[in-house]
Amino acid sequence: MLFNSLEYLFLFLPASVAIFLLLSRSDTTEKQIYWLVLASLFFYASWKPIYLLLIVASILVNFFLGRKLARDTPERIRTWLTVGICFNLGLLGYFKYTGFFLDGLNALGIWLIPIPEITLPLAISFFTFQQIAYLVDVSRGDCREYHFHHYALFVLFFPQLIAGPIVHHKEMMPQFDRLRASNLLPTDFAVGTTFIAVGLFKKVVMADSLALIADPVFGVAADGGQLNSIDALLGTYAFSLQIYFDFSGYSDIAIGSARLFGIRLPENFRSPYKSRSIIEIWQRWHMTLSRFLRDYLYFPLGGNRRGSLKRYRNLMITMLLGGLWHGAAWTFVIWGGLHGLYLCVNHAWRNALERTGLQRLFGHSAFQPGYIFLTFTAWSIALVVFRATDTPTAWSIIHAGFVEFSTTAPMMLGATFETGFIRQVLLTAGWQPSDYTEIYALMAAGLGICWLLPNVQELLIDYDPVAIADNAPITPPAIRWQPTFRFAVLTAVLLSASVLSLTTVSRFIYFQF
Repeated sequence: MLFNSLEYLFLFLPASVAIFLLLSRSDTTEKQIYWLVLASLFFYASWKPIYLLLIVASILVNFFLGRKLARDTPERIRTWLTVGICFNLGLLGYFKYTGFFLDGLNALGIWLIPIPEITLPLAISFFTFQQIAYLVDVSRGDCREYHFHHYALFVLFFPQLIAGPIVHHKEMMPQFDRLRASNLLPTDFAVGTTFIAVGLFKKVVMADSLALIADPVFGVAADGGQLNSIDALLGTYAFSLQIYFDFSGYSDIAIGSARLFGIRLPENFRSPYKSRSIIEIWQRWHMTLSRFLRDYLYFPLGGNRRGSLKRYRNLMITMLLGGLWHGAAWTFVIWGGLHGLYLCVNHAWRNALERTGLQRLFGHSAFQPGYIFLTFTAWSIALVVFRATDTPTAWSIIHAGFVEFSTTAPMMLGATFETGFIRQVLLTAGWQPSDYTEIYALMAAGLGICWLLPNVQELLIDYDPVAIADNAPITPPAIRWQPTFRFAVLTAVLLSASVLSLTTVSRFIYFQF
């Protein structure tokens, strides 16, 4: 069951909320918690019921280990923590990386090992990281859990189960303990519905339309076809916009769905394409993953406490492992390595400006648009490697788009460049553009949304829309959302446009991780 399916939007989610409200009239929160656990199990089972056994077993083992960590002697805590981390990484490694490592061994030619067909369980990367964070937090004395069904809800809560945001026990359980119908306000439903409407529009109207540009370009490159510069550039920037609207849209729907139950999930995106550096973009993109990598990998490695060389080493290790977490392929490792290199160069540049006293000159506002475009381009080039099926495909696109700079006319890729809802809007307005004009219009719309408009958290700032990551304040925009008729109409328009565009239900990109 996908967030962008009619079954979720008009059956599962409304039914879950309605039964939750009926149960919320009791004196305790236990019935609501049990109901949300059952609803979440059903949500997960709708993908493949057999893997319910896997996730339930993982929850049982980690709950037991958490109890041991909370109660055992300090001398044995390290042992139990090691066991827990090895268990979780072993589970993730078997299902996600067995084929990758066996394929690598076979490539060495020493011996041939049959590669088993292993289906990647949905959300295994996310619930594994979430439970590792829980075990580490318990070992540090930051949290503990005494009730199994509470812990099960912490892992299974369906709005954030599949692709995040990655949450901490200490930021979720106090909210679950306050589940009451009396605590819910009309604004909770208004805020939640607005998030869902915006997220669905990002996914169905923007991301799926941009996929019609990106997919043919990557397909031609994968088949060995020749691309000129314009084709390659369109495919590169289109995918960069697609993955943003796809994953940001998913996160918005997750945040909105949780808010219908009175739960605030942590912020996961903060207009990342407005960033002026790679350092900044990682502070704004998939913020809960960046938080996990920083707190549970980069800092334990030493962070920046032991000099620049050690910092660069730790950055490279963190990003290489972060790349491998995204997928079992060399393209993801290279993508992580590119970002490790980006971050090292970015930190070296900042240090050089500080030493020379030139930070005031290069920090002038006149340079800011250039920094934003340069950051976006570097990010997009790395995403080519992320999206490509192999390194030759990635290189052919990068070479055509950023090395050759062909001046020939763009290769027409046919009717696959039809842009669905966007095209219908243009035709209704009486404008009958060519295919490429439509493409440029869609790209301009995507960039305009990313660079010029406030994000949904900023628009709803007056209603505490999210749990703010690292207490970083949200800048209030000139226009703020209010639960008024005008904004209700706008929300209805976004929902209607999205639902009418649901001709097919496409998977979210991050579902493969």
